[in-house]
Amino acid sequence: MTRLTHIFLSAILLGSLSACETRDAAIAAPPSSLFAQAWNAGIDPDEPAFHVQEIDATTFVLRQSLQASFEAPFLYLLLGEDKALLIDTGAEGADPRAEVDRLLAASGRAGLPLVVMHTHGHGDHVGGDASFADRPDTIVVGHTAEDVAGFFGIDLWPDENGTLDLGGRKVDVLPTPGHHASHVMVYDAATRILFSGDAIYPGRLYFVCDKAEEYAASLGRVADFAQTHQIDWLLGGHVEMKAEAGQSFGQQHKSRRGEHLLELPGSALGDVTAAFAGIGDYPRVTPFPEFMLLPHPADPTGKSPPDWCKPA
Repeated sequence: MTRLTHIFLSAILLGSLSACETRDAAIAAPPSSLFAQAWNAGIDPDEPAFHVQEIDATTFVLRQSLQASFEAPFLYLLLGEDKALLIDTGAEGADPRAEVDRLLAASGRAGLPLVVMHTHGHGDHVGGDASFADRPDTIVVGHTAEDVAGFFGIDLWPDENGTLDLGGRKVDVLPTPGHHASHVMVYDAATRILFSGDAIYPGRLYFVCDKAEEYAASLGRVADFAQTHQIDWLLGGHVEMKAEAGQSFGQQHKSRRGEHLLELPGSALGDVTAAFAGIGDYPRVTPFPEFMLLPHPADPTGKSPPDWCKPA
């Protein structure tokens, strides 16, 4: 979602959904099953532009600092024998190239060809694209559904999946429009992780009111995929929920305490799918323990949540 739209919606929502933001002492998240450290969350004003942690020797996660962007998006770097894949490039002003090249060099893969793709085309996921414009042996995939389908060989969007072979490591690209027309998730069989972008994450699942069925259909296809592919964890684009169930951070926060873990268990796919299945006659803003459904009108002027999608 674009920064401008986020700010506009936030101004409305912060007043209407105050029950979803507590002001008591922060509850600490349980220990992470994937990461050695808690993620930087803007507490230190001098924290680096990116906080990097590894899942294994060929899988890295980068978080853009909250000091730079309230979105604090997560980027994912996967290394194969023949090429590397970067999923998302962060919010405007991000310069992830230096971190990517540093990680490649430290892994003994300096100069490895790189594919840069995006879970979708919102500005907080494509903002660092320019830093790769002159990088040798680098392809930056476009932001439209047509661009994505063409690059990954998806003939029937969104009903077919694509693949990318990194050399000894193959990923599946799953079209999941709903949050955004070009949204995809990426499944990595090597780690059994589904990189789920802004379609599933511990935060506010934004979608325009009339996109609920499209979003639900995408989740249904992913659920079908999960029947034949083991998904241990989902890693999304942001953390917006607190460790306290059902509570979220306001977008005015430039630092946070008590964040929810980034990783969601594979069962979260079923939880979000069930939430969409239970929408009823029209979508409403609805909090759940680990996420929030946040439908909104294409033009919210003069309307207010939680029932602003109700037909006139």
